[in-house]
Amino acid sequence: MTIKAVCFDLDDTLLWDDRSVKEAFAAACEFAAQRVPGIEPEELEEAVRREARGLYESYETYPFTKMIGINPFEGLWATFSAGEQPEFRQLEQLAPVYRKESWRRGLLAVGVDNDQLGEELAERFAKERRARPHVYEETFQVLKELHGTVKLLLLTNGCPALQQEKLDGVPELAPFFDEIIISGKFGKGKPDPSIFRHALERLGIDAGEGIMVGDKLTTDIKGSLSVGMTAIWINRDGKQPSDEIKPDYEISHLSELHEIIARLA
Repeated sequence: MTIKAVCFDLDDTLLWDDRSVKEAFAAACEFAAQRVPGIEPEELEEAVRREARGLYESYETYPFTKMIGINPFEGLWATFSAGEQPEFRQLEQLAPVYRKESWRRGLLAVGVDNDQLGEELAERFAKERRARPHVYEETFQVLKELHGTVKLLLLTNGCPALQQEKLDGVPELAPFFDEIIISGKFGKGKPDPSIFRHALERLGIDAGEGIMVGDKLTTDIKGSLSVGMTAIWINRDGKQPSDEIKPDYEISHLSELHEIIARLA
């Protein structure tokens, strides 16, 4: 069956979110080391990541954030100012406290009791993350080559305000897409089959006419397989495959899509 549309995940598929987060942590932790001699930046980062994750999972909003697909480190810079669900209003109130408390606890874990520094680092991390909208080198070239030959849809998990902020940080990206679906606006996140069926309806295609490209087996690949789409796993870092979730294709560079689309045609 001819492929009529390609659906892309956003984070760590088109945008290099993992690099952005790592660099923001490194910058914030280096700042902390300059302020307090003896702090090891790598040790502080590990502590803050651990404390943030534990705190995030302790909130009553955690099941909702898990369903929508919002991770703890996005919570360290998201405002949660958009989204109709009441949980987003809860998160909007929680976010400033969560950010400060994550860094305060991280500092305590490395032997530094300094609330003011924790607050400064919370602000510093958010600022550093916003300053780093990294894109993979092949992203725009591949989108240019596909644009006009197939429909393009962006299917991303996350808070509407934060995902829109990421798109605004790279303004050249959104115009390539015929449709953009954000899980926080839809109400359910990948891998729920309903958001994939919604994408197919928006595109006006059958499942067999669409491809899903994403980096996460548990969301992008599992969900697209569940509705009968062709699932392509972008595995740039040589991650181990799963025995339970098997993509139709595995690639390490987005340019490999062209050969797959030609083969399917």
